[in-house]
Amino acid sequence: MIGSCALKRFDSGDISGMEQRFRTQFINSITGFKSLNLVGTINKHGMTNLAVFSQVVHLGANPSLIGIIVRPDSVPRHTLANIAETGYFTLNHVLESFIRQAHQTSARYPEEVSEFTATGLNPLFSEVIEAPYVAESNIRIGLQWRETIPIPLNGTLLVIGEVVEVFLPGDCLGADGYVDLNEAGTITVAGLDAYHRTEKIVRLPYAKAENY
Repeated sequence: MIGSCALKRFDSGDISGMEQRFRTQFINSITGFKSLNLVGTINKHGMTNLAVFSQVVHLGANPSLIGIIVRPDSVPRHTLANIAETGYFTLNHVLESFIRQAHQTSARYPEEVSEFTATGLNPLFSEVIEAPYVAESNIRIGLQWRETIPIPLNGTLLVIGEVVEVFLPGDCLGADGYVDLNEAGTITVAGLDAYHRTEKIVRLPYAKAENY
């Protein structure tokens, strides 16, 4: 039965003493299910890049801001470099039909190799966003770079973009603005490599203290 086993406690000493890869999986898993997106970019020479990201966060609706966490640039980060060059990037939801291709984009390809070509996914361009979308994706978000904030604690960067355009299936958009991700076929990820289908349980009304 889920949750029936005795809880095991880990303190900071236990965590710091874990083998590196084990600790990485552990910390990535305990935060729960995360959004899963392919980030599309292009450099000034027209070379496209595609990378899977689970560190994507909503930062506000007015203005409409979304951030991605980029790891330290101790090795070449083509996504980060391309955003710096062009000022644009895209977020593309992952569907079950191309999980393996999305996962494969995390491999370290040289700059002259596009992950689109390597994985067989297809780039798609709009008239507004210079960066490529993923044609196979059902929900696509185009963003213009606004700010990059260094996080000194671990050397990561919060890259913030403003939403410029969104593409999604019309029948997934509710009258109140709710986008039904389950209906759109969006999948999610736990840890670094465990992909999950979603199942909506219930939508609840706006919470008020006097109504509880």
